[in-house]
Amino acid sequence: MAGKGGIQRSFMTINANRTLQHYIDLIIVLTQKELKVRYKNSFFGYLWSIAHPLAFAFVFFIAFKIVVRIQIEDYALFLIAGLFPWQWFANSVNASPIIFLGNASIIKKVNFPRNLIVFTQVLQDMIHFILAVPVIILFLVMYDKTPSAGWLYGIPILLCIQFFMTYGICLVLASTNLFFRDLERLTFIITTLLFYFTPIIYTETMIPQRYQWLAYFNPLAPLIISWRNLFLNGIVDPALLVVSSGYAAAMFIAGYLVYKKLSWRFAEVL
Repeated sequence: MAGKGGIQRSFMTINANRTLQHYIDLIIVLTQKELKVRYKNSFFGYLWSIAHPLAFAFVFFIAFKIVVRIQIEDYALFLIAGLFPWQWFANSVNASPIIFLGNASIIKKVNFPRNLIVFTQVLQDMIHFILAVPVIILFLVMYDKTPSAGWLYGIPILLCIQFFMTYGICLVLASTNLFFRDLERLTFIITTLLFYFTPIIYTETMIPQRYQWLAYFNPLAPLIISWRNLFLNGIVDPALLVVSSGYAAAMFIAGYLVYKKLSWRFAEVL
């Protein structure tokens, strides 16, 4: 009996490894497909992934540094350090409501976990963010600064936190939008409002002191502050990491539960 139990466990391990490998291969194929679609017939390719945040940084620099004359040191670098991680979040979230609708043909023809489509969307946006880090380094050099050794552990930690936070939110939006199609437009409005409530074009210390605690009800605030502190100063505040991790865990669990509750009805509406 013990021998049979050992054989069963061995087969279960083999099947689990095969399933994991299958999912990894599927994620790679889906990610490659999304990247090809995004850059099909695109001459500039990668440059478009950094053009948007750079353009916004230029506009905000003119508006707030030159016109309003905001008192923030190295303001262009300050903007870049917050805009790049924000762009990853915004791109994934704004694309998520229609992601299942846009892949309806694949969903109907192939049997696989549908949440992997959302996973690969967030993954490819994360890859674009990683590829944009050299631009941040270039701005650091322009301001006579250098990357810190803290990046070696800080970047992977913040990548994981932002990935699972964004993935959870995207799962909720992608699943819910199939039954409430107005969510697509509502998402863009909320994302735009969230941008201005997040300390990206201003510091958290510029918020009146009696209202500063309200900023941390915004899940993006501690995360963006952590990214900026890491890029500019090479430090990560453990308290902000705990808060961001809590938000990421809550968002991920919420996303998974919503997806599991609604996924069996996808065939009815696709």
